[in-house]
Amino acid sequence: MSANPNDSARTTDALETPLARAERLRPVIEAHLAEIDAERRLPDAVVTPMREAGLFRLLVPRSLGGEEMPLPEYLDVVRTVAHADGSTGWCFNQGTVFATHAGRAPRALAEEVWGDPNTVVANGPPEGPVSYKRVKGGHQLTGNWMFSSGSPHANWIAAVAGGSDLPVRLHLLPKNEVTFVDVWQVQGLRGTGSFGFGVSDHFVPESRAMALDQPPPEPGPLYMIPQELLFACGFACVALGVARAGLDGTIELASVKHPQSSRKPLCEDPVVQAQMGRAESIWHAAKALLHESVRVVWDSVSARGAITDEERLRLRMAGTHAIRESAAAVDIAYNLSGSSAIFASQKIQRRFQDAHVITQQVQGREAHYQTVGRFFLGV
Repeated sequence: MSANPNDSARTTDALETPLARAERLRPVIEAHLAEIDAERRLPDAVVTPMREAGLFRLLVPRSLGGEEMPLPEYLDVVRTVAHADGSTGWCFNQGTVFATHAGRAPRALAEEVWGDPNTVVANGPPEGPVSYKRVKGGHQLTGNWMFSSGSPHANWIAAVAGGSDLPVRLHLLPKNEVTFVDVWQVQGLRGTGSFGFGVSDHFVPESRAMALDQPPPEPGPLYMIPQELLFACGFACVALGVARAGLDGTIELASVKHPQSSRKPLCEDPVVQAQMGRAESIWHAAKALLHESVRVVWDSVSARGAITDEERLRLRMAGTHAIRESAAAVDIAYNLSGSSAIFASQKIQRRFQDAHVITQQVQGREAHYQTVGRFFLGV
């Protein structure tokens, strides 16, 4: 049997921490920023080294060959990747968090999908009515789904359907069994390849459909925390990474840019100094709240094997706040950059676009503040 050419790379990568691997890949990602934007997807030159570094398997159970990484440590990896590029950070978190289904799925399905070390699963919410009907040996699935981030480099596609008289099921399909629709004509997070997809009367074997409300077979704390909250915390770190890159780019610009009618660089302007101090405070406070909340909940869930309603709300609060405040910090940096900010050559332009797309995703909705407020008010 011939050796897998990726085995030696993975063996080497296993000797590094996940954070060290992400740091090592930052210049690789940054070297392909123009291609990511132009192609509206992650190129193989970015995805392949991420696969070889095992980044998409950080949250896969150890029993399936994954790393089952503690959530507090995982957040630093997401922020590092997103600092290099928001689209790459988004796709990384999307694929990696979705892989926690490997700890929730029936074992045979988990082995079929996530037993492959190269697997990345893309998914998306329904667009309009979606349905399935029971047939011999499985389901007949019909519908359309949107925002399938990372679909260009995925090898499996997940489609949720059900309701009314049928239980909700997650259906896993090989990528070549769905039809994609290019709807991703956007400015921010251009490289996520978040296309739509659909099927019509498509047969899905029963063995490739799973319930979403069953206790997870894997016992670890990673699989006790609702997946939507793992997404919330991860995407919050994407926002923090994007904002950090935007602030860093503005700091660089301020040291060399001279406003009209001034001999001093922008960084010596007292107003600029005050505003940058405010932006830094916003960013660091949002990061601190997120990391403290995740650490406290992680320790609690690890000790008790369950998550409380209050802990759920604290993760929702911290995730939403980090996303919204990251955009606020970027806005300050954008305004400080003046007319320079409108040019694609400036780091702040890309990060401004990315940060505001993140706020529009379901995890960043302002309505989450109301949910949190109702809880703390005892309503």
